[in-house]
Formats: sequence, structure tokens, C-alpha cells
Amino acid sequence: MRPLRRLLARLGGTGDLPEDFGGELANDEHVLAVAGSRDGAVVATHLGLWLPGPDGPRRVGWHLVSKATWNSGRLEVTEAEESGTAGDVVILRDLPPRRFDLESPGRLPEVVHARVTGSIKSSHHRDLPGGGAWFVQRKVPGRDGIVLQVRADRGADEIAVAEFAEEVGRRLREA
Repeated sequence: MRPLRRLLARLGGTGDLPEDFGGELANDEHVLAVAGSRDGAVVATHLGLWLPGPDGPRRVGWHLVSKATWNSGRLEVTEAEESGTAGDVVILRDLPPRRFDLESPGRLPEVVHARVTGSIKSSHHRDLPGGGAWFVQRKVPGRDGIVLQVRADRGADEIAVAEFAEEVGRRLREA
């Protein structure tokens, strides 16, 4: 299947997977851009961002990229993990940022920016006890509909955030 993917990538002007890429793309997953780093290839697809790691590449869905910045040849990605739910609201917690010095970035920075910002339908910050929280409505790649996520600010009361998030989710369902 790889030769067919390579041909389609060349014809469509999208990224071409490197020979040593160890990830397994979904059958309908389309490569949008590829850049090499000393850690391995960073690959953007319509479903997410494949990041190299010690156990091989791993895809992070666009809805779980909290932040991505591009500066002086370095891509810095902050991934969020789903740490629970509050009713219909998904609670997120940011992981430490990862940095990738890209050898030939090509279109990767612009694709990452477009996909991360394109996944966000709305965002709102709410002040709460001990800090605040970001409420973000996002499109999840490969699924219909929008998911509401909440990410507490550092130092915010996570219980208060979860209680408020559950109330917000309830109100949205009733609206």
C-alpha cells in the first residue's frame, strides 16, 4: 500500500512518508505535510499530528493539540490528555511541551497552524475560584459533531472547574 500512497502524495502535492516512518496510518488517512527532525518524522494528516517518540510515532488528534508554535526552525507542541468528564464535557490536562527541530519544515508549520485553529469552533475563558478555565468547542477529526472541552488554568480549583463544566454542559443540552 505504501507505493500507492507515495504516488497519490506526489500527484496531490501532499507529503510523502519517509521510508523509515514506523507509524500505521488509517486506510483513509491522508498525509498533508511531512518534516524530518533528529527524533524522526513529524507527519500531519487530516486526522492529526504524528509525533516521533521512544516507542515509535504516535498520532495526536487535532482536538488534543492545545498549542503549537513555530519559531526559528523549532516546532513546539503541547498535547492535552483527556483526564475525565464532567457530564458531557471532556476535561483536559496539558502534558509538558515537546520540541522538534525541523530539518526541512516545508508546509508543516502552516498545516499544523491551520488544523489546530480550524478544529476550534469557539473558545471562552471563565474566571473561577483559584484561577480560571478555558472552555473550547472543537471538531474531532473523523467524527460528526462538536465536543466541549475544559482545561483548568494552573492553580485553579479543579473540583470547582469540573462542577462548573458539568453545569455548562447541562445548560447546553437543554438549550
